[in-house]
Amino acid sequence: MFYLPGRSSSRCRSAARFVSLVIALAALPPAARAQQQITGAGATLPAPLYDAWGHAAESAIGIRLNYQAFSSGTGATQVLNRTVDFGASDEPIGAERLQSDHLLQFPTVIGAVVVIVNIPGVQANQLRLTGEVVAEIYLGKITRWNDPRIADLNPDLKLPGLAIVPIFRAGTSGTNVVFTSYLSAVDPAWRQHVGAGPSVDWPAGAGARSNSNAGLTVRSIVGAIGYTASAYATQNHLVTAQLRNKAGRFVTPDREAFAAAATGADWKHAANFAVNLIDLGGAGTWPMVAATFVLLPENAHDPAASANVIRFFDWAYTNGGKAAEELDYIPLPRGVEDAVRGVWKTSIKGPDGKPVL
Repeated sequence: MFYLPGRSSSRCRSAARFVSLVIALAALPPAARAQQQITGAGATLPAPLYDAWGHAAESAIGIRLNYQAFSSGTGATQVLNRTVDFGASDEPIGAERLQSDHLLQFPTVIGAVVVIVNIPGVQANQLRLTGEVVAEIYLGKITRWNDPRIADLNPDLKLPGLAIVPIFRAGTSGTNVVFTSYLSAVDPAWRQHVGAGPSVDWPAGAGARSNSNAGLTVRSIVGAIGYTASAYATQNHLVTAQLRNKAGRFVTPDREAFAAAATGADWKHAANFAVNLIDLGGAGTWPMVAATFVLLPENAHDPAASANVIRFFDWAYTNGGKAAEELDYIPLPRGVEDAVRGVWKTSIKGPDGKPVL
């Protein structure tokens, strides 16, 4: 398992905190302890990992997770309406909205977005692209795979004169935030005419409703290009492309490149843990990386459910690293996990105004 600096040195303290958390949860009334199912909805980027964590946690700590992967926007809306125990979003929520909606935001893991293609004869990570070229494709300015701007980046590939079919995420999506933020960071024309956000006016292409659907759509259309969470690309053996990063290096989308971005993050100055991991420096850094977040009501209507959400993610912090690694996610730095645990203890309160833990 990959650990960021300082991660292993505090295992004993983290184990002690986990024991304290279990003792605190055990002190809840019997009716609260009996509530062992938690519900969540939202982001699709972490869904494969939440599914793996859910299966493991059910047998390990007796908590069953019912998670519905729709979109980051749906996750924020459903937790605001209190129709789920927690929401999930790949786009961090602003401080004003967190305060007005009485929500706590904390990260769970770091994931990456990758570019996927369907070009006859082109295998995984053979194709080289730049952010500027990808932007030109989605602006509708590059329309054929043998365009000189692509061919010049790939002198060893024989690219066909095939029409390019750009596939984007329809509706609101945290994956859109990551992808469009990257394009805005590297391409002035994209930044000026389209911008970044969960939903934009796409100049070209066709929409797909989820990360999994985006991957399947690209796989089914010859000439297609798209983007999806790395976990979906890995699980479905999709053809990924290299990207040129800020250091001018072409990088393969793998755990080492994602971890390089994680180590370069400025967590210290990230309000509400909303760290920026887009297009960071470093020779081996993948440019489309993001933390994914959980949104939990600070004014818990169901203290037992909120306590179990915390217990679930505390268990995942301590025991979920191997599953994360297998799916190409990067665990949070230990110091960030410890900071989140500290916030849990004081921020989540029941109807009586007392901390849930």
